[in-house]
Amino acid sequence: MRPRPVVMFDTRMSPLESLRQAVVRTSELTRDRPATGLSHDDADDQAGTIDTDSARGFDPFPLLRALQTAGARVAAIGQVAGILHGSQELTGDLDLLWDGDPGQSSALVQAFTAVGAHLLDDDRQPVSLAPSAFLLPKVQFESATASGDLCTPELPWGSLDVREFLSRALTVSDVDGLEVHYLRRADLVSMRRAVGRPKDLRRAAELELL
Repeated sequence: MRPRPVVMFDTRMSPLESLRQAVVRTSELTRDRPATGLSHDDADDQAGTIDTDSARGFDPFPLLRALQTAGARVAAIGQVAGILHGSQELTGDLDLLWDGDPGQSSALVQAFTAVGAHLLDDDRQPVSLAPSAFLLPKVQFESATASGDLCTPELPWGSLDVREFLSRALTVSDVDGLEVHYLRRADLVSMRRAVGRPKDLRRAAELELL
C-alpha cells in the first residue's frame, strides 16, 4: 500500500489555519496529477477522496463562506471536520450536516448558487437548485472548488442521534470574520465507527489519539 498523503501541522495553528494548510498541500499534490475520471462518490474505502478528481482544486472555503453569508446553519462532518480537529490525512471533499428545517432552504439555495454548484440526488440524477431539493434526506453537490454530501438527520443514521450532534457542534472563527461549525471530536468518532469503512476506522483511531 502506498503512503497516504498527509500534511504536518504546526501545533500552534488554529483549526482554520490547519484546514488552509491542508488545502495548500492538496493543491501541491494534485496540481499536475492526471485526471482519473473518478468523483468523490467513487472514492475508495481505503484511500478516500484524495485519490479522486474531486481533490483537484479542492478548496472548501468559498462554500463555507457562502453558507455563512446566506445565514445557513450547517456543520462540517467527515474529514474536513477531522482536519479541524488536527487530523493529518488530506481529503478532496466537503461533507455537511444541517437540521433539515425547510425554513433554511432559501439560505441554502443562495449559498450554493453563489458558488455555481449543481445538485444530484443519491442516485446521481440532477436535481434543480431550488428549496425543494433540500427536502431530500441527502443531496450531493458539485462546484468548481468543492463537492460532497449535504445531509440531514432524516438520512438513516442507525442508532446515532445526529440532531443532537448538530446542536452541540463547535464553532471556530478567524480574523476576517469567517465562522465554521463542525462536529465535536467524540461525535465525529461515533459517526466514523458507525460507518465502519477502513478509512473511517483509521481516522477514528487517529482522532482518539489526538
